[in-house]
Amino acid sequence: MSRTVAFSKHSVNVFFHILTRCNLHCRHCYINPREHGENTLSFDTITAWLKLFVDQTKNANLIFLGGEPTLHPDLDRAVKAAKRMGYASITIDTNGYLFHDIIEKITPKEADFISFSLDGATSATNDRIRGDGCYHHCIAGIEKTVARGFKTSLIYTVSNDNIHELPMMPDLLGRLGVSRFFIQVIGLRGKSAAQGKNHLQVDRSTWRTLIPAVADQAAAIGITVTYPKVFLESADVFECAGLVAENYFIFPNGRVYRCPLCEDYPLHSLEIRDNVLVPTGKINEQDLFGLTIPEGCVMNRLVQAGNLSYRTDGSPEYKIACCLLKEEVPGRKV
Repeated sequence: MSRTVAFSKHSVNVFFHILTRCNLHCRHCYINPREHGENTLSFDTITAWLKLFVDQTKNANLIFLGGEPTLHPDLDRAVKAAKRMGYASITIDTNGYLFHDIIEKITPKEADFISFSLDGATSATNDRIRGDGCYHHCIAGIEKTVARGFKTSLIYTVSNDNIHELPMMPDLLGRLGVSRFFIQVIGLRGKSAAQGKNHLQVDRSTWRTLIPAVADQAAAIGITVTYPKVFLESADVFECAGLVAENYFIFPNGRVYRCPLCEDYPLHSLEIRDNVLVPTGKINEQDLFGLTIPEGCVMNRLVQAGNLSYRTDGSPEYKIACCLLKEEVPGRKV
């Protein structure tokens, strides 16, 4: 049985982009160098910024991101430093190339998950989206990581370009030994926000029919699945994670967002100046979180209107959930 994963008021989730450089050129990449910067943080800066977010109750979850974070030559040192600081969990998100022999330099006791990104069950679909040859690099990276005893997860960003292969993923992940499966909905940000890309978004009927079925299929072979709720039922209450949860999206230029949908705009509510976290001036994302509208999520209404549908009287047919509200289907196989 699936369950909605409530926003936790007792943990901090830190999504730390330590660089924006990447060896791939994915068609739906959300990194926006104009808004996020193009610099690579030094190890000293990484550790200084990590100290700003580690929660003293030891409930902070850390995800190292890029670009491609394994391109950073000091990622292994950053993982070890975060572990010493007391982060509750540490995850590395990677495209699978595993540069600088990263999994040879850290242990499963230091990194809780190595999370891979794959956007097709076949090389033809994945490589069309992410770049030639990266499917086989990712598969090889997963196999090598599993063999070294790390827990692995996989992120599949669903769009109309690859949703036809989503039902093939559970069997592939089962064969590879992946233990967690994250199904993401494509967002209209970064490259996907370019004019003419609206066709990428999956419609409500397809999402509600296919995604839970695939999640159940994966759970039946022991894989825990998490996917965004996206579309609220009429009885569901809308909540914004920016108001009731602690999520921070940190970029190398010092911007810190609380909502990922805001990341294409200079709406960040916090920024790091001289290694000090400070609030930004009005108007920022924080001023939008408290707005109540019939559509639910204000940012979806502003920048991802393709998710919405209206009746003839102009009222929305449904609400859009906060993008950080998830459904979780635990793996069932022993």
